[in-house]
Amino acid sequence: MRAVLLDGDHLVFLRRGWPGGSLYWTTVGGSVESDDADLDTAPRREVETVTVTQHYFLADLLDLRPERRSGPELDTPDTGDFDPVRIPLDATAVTALGLHPPELAAYLLEHVDAWRDR
Repeated sequence: MRAVLLDGDHLVFLRRGWPGGSLYWTTVGGSVESDDADLDTAPRREVETVTVTQHYFLADLLDLRPERRSGPELDTPDTGDFDPVRIPLDATAVTALGLHPPELAAYLLEHVDAWRDR
């Protein structure tokens, strides 16, 4: 499960990277485990996990405080960096990112104008 975060007139993504590797941008999220009480529990528990099926939700961000993030992946150098970045809510900015997975970029490009106008 993943969340497309809106922060006013900006989108918030995670900039991911490993030493010697290419940077890419993705949404926050993780997998839903069998002991998660509901779909709201999983994104609170995880920041990033590889999943086979990804469900995306649109969420308004109320408070961006990276120091409150937690999870074992943040303390393990092998998982790379998870830096939050804000980009303008427009097609040019979305196109300029190397979003992962690529299908996410196509979906966002279909919706950024409607989200900005809401």
